[in-house]
This record gives sequence, C-alpha cells and structure tokens, in this order.
Amino acid sequence: MSGSGAVRVAVAGSTGSIGTQTLDVLGTEPHAYELTALGAGGGHLDLLIAQARKHRPKIVAIADDRLDTVHRLTEALPGCEVRAGAQALASLAEDADVVVNGVVGFAGLSVTLATLEAGRRLALANKESLVAAGPVVQRARRTPGAEIIPVDSEHCAIHMCLRANDEPGRVARLVLTASGGPLRGRTRDELRNVSLEDALNHPTWSMGPKITVDSSTLMNKGLEVVEAHELFGAPAGDHGCGIGFDQIEVVVHPQSVVHSMVEFTDGATIAQLSMPDMRLPIGYALAHPDRLGTPFGPIDWTRLGRLDFEPPDLDAFGCLALAYQAGRAGETAPAWLNAANEVAVASFLDGKLPWGRIVDALTASMDRYDGGTADDVDAVIAADTRARAVAHQMIEGLIP
Repeated sequence: MSGSGAVRVAVAGSTGSIGTQTLDVLGTEPHAYELTALGAGGGHLDLLIAQARKHRPKIVAIADDRLDTVHRLTEALPGCEVRAGAQALASLAEDADVVVNGVVGFAGLSVTLATLEAGRRLALANKESLVAAGPVVQRARRTPGAEIIPVDSEHCAIHMCLRANDEPGRVARLVLTASGGPLRGRTRDELRNVSLEDALNHPTWSMGPKITVDSSTLMNKGLEVVEAHELFGAPAGDHGCGIGFDQIEVVVHPQSVVHSMVEFTDGATIAQLSMPDMRLPIGYALAHPDRLGTPFGPIDWTRLGRLDFEPPDLDAFGCLALAYQAGRAGETAPAWLNAANEVAVASFLDGKLPWGRIVDALTASMDRYDGGTADDVDAVIAADTRARAVAHQMIEGLIP
C-alpha cells in the first residue's frame, strides 16, 4: 500500500486492450488506486506517451531498448523514470501492490514470474505464461504474499463461483463458456476460405487481433482449459480444488452473458453472469477481496431475451482438442503448442498461411514435440524456441 492507503497498481501491456481498459477502471475510483507504473512493448509509443502524460506514473517501462526510443521517452516525459530492455516490464513488480499483466503472448512470462516472486498480487490477463510455464509458475505462486487473480472473463467467473464453497472436494466440474467466436456455426467445408476480416469480426468481444484469431479457431478456449487446470485444478495444490482435465468442459454460449460455471457434487451449479465487459474482471482483480463500487456489465433482465448453449464442433474447430491433448501431456507440451500457435497466427495475420491451415500447422508441430520437461524457466524457453522453429518449417510446407 502507498502512504495514502491507495492500492499501488502497475500495468504491463498498457497500450493493449486490457491495459487501456485497466486505465479506464482506475479512472473510476481514483482515490482507491495509485498508478505507479506503465509498461509496453514499444509498438505504440505515441499512445504510451499519451497515457503517461495523462496518468502521471512514476515509472514508464518499455521492452524496446533502442537508443532513439529511450531518448524519445525521456524527452517526452521529464521527471518520469524510464526503464528499457528485456526485463523492464518485469521490474515493475517492485513498485506495486498489484501488477496487471496484459502483455500478449509468451513475452508476458517474465512479468508473471517477477510479480509472484516478489510476493505481489498478479492480475493475470496473459494466459500464455501460465499455460506455457505452468510448473514454474506454480513454484513462484507459493511465494509468501503472492496470489493470482485471473482477468480472463471465464477464469474470473470461476474464481467468483468458487468463493461460494468452502470445501474444495465438493467441486465436481468446471464449465468454461465460449462465445463460439466469429465463425461459429460454420461447417468444416464452409471454413475453407475464411478471410482475415471474417476471423477478426468477433460478435461479442473487442480484443486484440491475436486473441481474436485464437477465438475464431477455438484455440483461445483450448488455452483457457489448460489455464483453468493450472489455476484451479490438481497442479494448483492448496490454491485449487484438485480436479483434472476430465472435469473441465467447454460449452458454446453465443450471448457471452454466462461467463463460466462451477458444478458441485450435490448437483448445484453456480454461474457468474454479466453483459460482456472486460472492465468487470479487471476491476474484480484490482479490488479483491472487495468489489468495485462502479458497475460494469449490469444486466437488464427485461431485455435479455434468451441464453443458448451448445457443444463445440470439434470436427470444424480442431484446435480445442489439440489443447486438451497438450494439457494432458503436461510438462513442456503446452509451451510447445502455445509457441507453434503464436507462429501460425502471426503467419495468418501476415496473409501467408490460410486460416484453415492453422490447425494443420499445429497438428504437424505437435507430432514433432520432443517430450521435454519443464524443470525451470530455461527449459520452457528452450521448448518455446524449438517449437517456433518447427512451426516455421511446417508452415513453409503448407503455404500455397
């Protein structure tokens, strides 16, 4: 806590979707929170400067350590400490009570580990770090004072639902809801000629391009299954309820109002509902164990109409099954799949790999998984590096 009693907050990935919405939330209750630091990769330097000028953090961090970038930040933000380089974002944990990790992709791992190892609260929107380095993150999670409050709407919903139960052994099943993404309802044949515009046209959520493409393939939901297992299942130890992958299910819910559910051994199911608004889980993670006084996503029950549910089409969207496969394999298999997926999605966004070939590239990459163990961060990084090289090779063979 700061001397004023306000919760000190650092935002890593501040120029992305989660980061910008976090700043919105902080603005609604300025006396409760003190923004100590902003950090970004460097791809949107003008926005980072504008954010820093508006919110006046003490520290601004950037992963891009080129001299011209650092000089520009220093000149634009007099009186602000500028940190640059590979560990700049991770260093923000030293000066905060809560770190919001909104970094996209595997690059967020260093922020996750640094926050937990410093004994801070991690508001986690970067699922890839937990998916790819689960065993390593679990060790850091045991640091005194460390805690993870998930910002993904689904995992935040489960976190809320589990608070209604004092006995972990009475959890029977976790049910993750999926919107179905922008391509829901299309058959495998109808998915052959998906355009970039099609894949990025999400019906209910406004997210960055990488996550939106993952939603279109259902890989996003697959990674969330692995994340749910790490957050709440057997690997979580005292933090979890001991369930395995067989007790984590996915159901398609196109309205995105029921964000996820927990079923208990007596047959009762508890769900968390709200209109789609990522500021709600962000605010929950910031205020925990309290809640914000500002509402985000309240429901007008007289206008809601209907709630629909259906099973996912695993034939048309094979990435979900691949994620279950990697999760059950454990060790560095999820890191391998995550790395291959980042390469494949980047290739699709660059207009090189057709959408329908993403799952083929991932299947071929997983067929070459080398079975490495996740003993430490170096092992995870090595698996990530190898998987990216393999994925590039597989994609070269699939590009028309």
